[in-house]
Amino acid sequence: MTGAAPENRVAARVATLTGTAAGPVRPVGGGDICAAYRIGPADGRTVFAKTLRPAPEGFFAAEAAGLELLAGTGTVAVPRVLAAEPDVLVLEWIEPGPASPERAEHLGRELAALHSVRAPAWGNPDPGRPAHLGSLPLPNPAEPPVRAADWPAFHAEWRLLPLLRRAVDGGDIGGDDARAVARLCERLAGGGTDAAELIGPPQPPAVIHGDLWSGNVLWSAGGRAHLIDPAVQGGHPEADLAMLELFGCPHLERLLAAYEEVRPVPGRRSRVPLHQLLPLLVHAVLFGSGYGARCGAAARAASAV
Repeated sequence: MTGAAPENRVAARVATLTGTAAGPVRPVGGGDICAAYRIGPADGRTVFAKTLRPAPEGFFAAEAAGLELLAGTGTVAVPRVLAAEPDVLVLEWIEPGPASPERAEHLGRELAALHSVRAPAWGNPDPGRPAHLGSLPLPNPAEPPVRAADWPAFHAEWRLLPLLRRAVDGGDIGGDDARAVARLCERLAGGGTDAAELIGPPQPPAVIHGDLWSGNVLWSAGGRAHLIDPAVQGGHPEADLAMLELFGCPHLERLLAAYEEVRPVPGRRSRVPLHQLLPLLVHAVLFGSGYGARCGAAARAASAV
């Protein structure tokens, strides 16, 4: 199979993993990191497969574990995991459908329920296996912090600063913008009233999707939105909402209004830049300096609260 077309290699791999013959293979879009395919139905079942060569260690295992953790909360819909190997992830196929205001409202209520599920600690569910934003691993302390008051320092030290260092080293953020991010991190890590002014009401660690841009919301023909490509972790619920706002989401205002009917978040709007800074830093590292200036702007806006 060495000289076979990529889609044929994937089909053969999926057939081996699922124990069924693969049908027609069609590449599908929707991501910047992995190659993705719709396969089937040779046995009456269509599946989705995605590959990344070479994939970071534990990349697909972490995603599969995240999907299963989300499913286990009983709050949101996700595709069922069929196989997870170092080189490929196989999921049930969810037939896409249109977004609608009603479906957005339903998703808003589901996200509110998800964010009401406590996580045991801040950070990755398995501290020994990083979650990933895109292809970038999210590091974790050996002993993850657990208190609501621990979030500002955890977020600065284990989320923002490692990415800032990578962006600086890669020339993906300018000096003034990098200093703005560093100053914000210093305030967060310092704790006390200064950090409290930035972050709003204390929030214990909650189960969050972790990479909830609009492309990771799959509006399905069955009517219920499914969440895909998670970076599940114990995190701050406002991160998921801010991520949805970052690149736009269909019927976003209806979604957010339904969310807050179930789970009000006073003052959230002023904290959106703080929670958008992490994905902006990821984009700066992965896609270049065009995002570096946006990182600086977000840090300055967050600091002005």
